[in-house]
Amino acid sequence: MRRILIVVVVLLNVGMVKAQDANIEKYKSLFTLNFIRYVNWPEAAKQGDFVIGVVKNASLANNLRKNSEGKKFGYQDIVVKEFKNIENVTDCQILYVSGTYYYQKNAPVFASKLKNKNSLIITESNGAIEKGSMINFVIVDNKLKFELSEQNAKKFGLGFSNSLTAMASAITK
Repeated sequence: MRRILIVVVVLLNVGMVKAQDANIEKYKSLFTLNFIRYVNWPEAAKQGDFVIGVVKNASLANNLRKNSEGKKFGYQDIVVKEFKNIENVTDCQILYVSGTYYYQKNAPVFASKLKNKNSLIITESNGAIEKGSMINFVIVDNKLKFELSEQNAKKFGLGFSNSLTAMASAITK
């Protein structure tokens, strides 16, 4: 009986962690879609489809597709592309680099892939802002928060609205 109780408790805890991870992915996708409205996009980024590229995170890409289905940014259709690795990255207005992909090590390659593009780089790993990320998701006191770098955004011709900077948990000028 005691073994069954231990197995049930372990399974419940694993289920809770997976449910919590699923909720975090859901919130990250909602935040990402909302960031679009709070970025000062140059005219060049407002042409064609509005492309959100996701590197190595199928769950987030699926959430983004589900939450953006039938929606537009201005006159642009929102399109979500999945990239399995850095070599496959192509033009996109937002590039979301999963925490499973070591952004800090590959930051120069990502930057060169998006060179002369008005692309917003969103990450989810500690120290990513120092390596060029513009928005980085972090967990603080079991809460999803984000930090942002206005300086990194300016390098790609982007800016943030005052509303977005007011919501960030940490801002690097």
